[in-house]
Amino acid sequence: MHQPSSSAKPWAGRFNAPTDAFVEAFTASVDFDRRLYRYDIQGSIAHATMLARRGILSDTERDSIVAGLESVRERIDAGTFEWSIPLEDVHMNVESALTELIGDAGKKLHTGRSRNDQVATDVRLWLREEIDRIRTAIARLQSALVDLAEREAETIMPGFTHLQVAQPVTFGHHMLAWFEMLERDRGRLADCRRRMNVMPLGAAALAGTTYPIDRAYTAELLGFDRPAENSLDAVSDRDFAIEFTAAAAILMMHLSRFSEELILWSSSQFGFVELSDSFCTGSSIMPQKKNPDVPELVRGKSGRIFGHLMGLLTLMKGQPLAYNKDNQEDKEPLFDTVDNLKGSLKVYAEMMCEVACNRERMRSAAAQGFSTATDLADYLVRKGIPFRDAHEIVGKAVGLGVREGRDLAELTLDELRGFSPAIEDDVFAVLTLEGSVAARDHLGGTAPAQVRAAIGRARARLADAGVPDAG
Repeated sequence: MHQPSSSAKPWAGRFNAPTDAFVEAFTASVDFDRRLYRYDIQGSIAHATMLARRGILSDTERDSIVAGLESVRERIDAGTFEWSIPLEDVHMNVESALTELIGDAGKKLHTGRSRNDQVATDVRLWLREEIDRIRTAIARLQSALVDLAEREAETIMPGFTHLQVAQPVTFGHHMLAWFEMLERDRGRLADCRRRMNVMPLGAAALAGTTYPIDRAYTAELLGFDRPAENSLDAVSDRDFAIEFTAAAAILMMHLSRFSEELILWSSSQFGFVELSDSFCTGSSIMPQKKNPDVPELVRGKSGRIFGHLMGLLTLMKGQPLAYNKDNQEDKEPLFDTVDNLKGSLKVYAEMMCEVACNRERMRSAAAQGFSTATDLADYLVRKGIPFRDAHEIVGKAVGLGVREGRDLAELTLDELRGFSPAIEDDVFAVLTLEGSVAARDHLGGTAPAQVRAAIGRARARLADAGVPDAG
């Protein structure tokens, strides 16, 4: 049989019996929400400052509270603070330590607020800072991709559709495609941060407070754009957490796609790239193996983040207004999402700095699969042949190449003219891989000149984001 806890609760006045010990442990969140302590203390200092400004606390009480909170923070920073499960969460642990330190003034700190608006504020303060760190980590990975693109601006590789050779592209162009995907991720997180930068504090439990508080002043102290408009919505809203996790899921989906390509490209069947030994492991039984564990693990972590998004959506879908204890379950998936996202971005930025390209293997692969067939069709169009007719002509030429095991560039002029008299000896200039990529010389194209121009624009965007130019 479970034994009741003997610890007194800050809210124990209503109750005639202490909380069951198992229930106490089951409902406590301090084991994971303690990581919010800096933001909890930051919010409490701002709240106390506002209360004193409005005459609800004396200046002496405010100064005592602020000094006490800073002392508690120092103890937590130093690792000497003793966390208590009976005190349930980070908020009660900090407040209890404050009261023990400064006496009755500490009991006045909670005037005009509730744990409901307090935790909603703490999580926003924490996530706001984490979004800034994540956006910086994205930009660092983008910078590594731009450097790699610049080194390989002329490296020809096959471009694929349906994982079949389609047309030749440059490796630098491919890396800039990844850059653009990450640029959208960085923008989504900025949008998310803007919407979440609204302060719940002052909403109290759900209806506001009878004290003459100044929410605009508190919001200013904490760097929020404004206070939340509606007290019910302020304490119960977790849209910001869901939106962040949705943006994180899209970002992890992008990293998973990058991983899939690196895994394929680094295989012996492709042999396009080699990953540094620092980011691979071996086999316990097969001595020849070099496994791309980092991309594989990042690919696996994407499913974990997708699961957190579904978990948060499910958490909120049946909740009536306003706050419910269900919302305690928002933090662990949110914390895990942030931790894994930051780790994935960090390891990816480091890994991409050391990717080595096998240029000959890439070029050889691009020469297979009739990758310049579209170039031949375009050549015929320029000779006045309608595109659909040109498409049929080239298809027949490809058929000959398939039957004889020769690429289009390996067919003779007479053989090509057998399909269309419009073909002349200048055709071979467009059938080369270099000619194919160079011909796509327009904004967004794969021509090396366009890749270098795109690199310049990418570096300018990173400069605007405050990322030092490493190129």
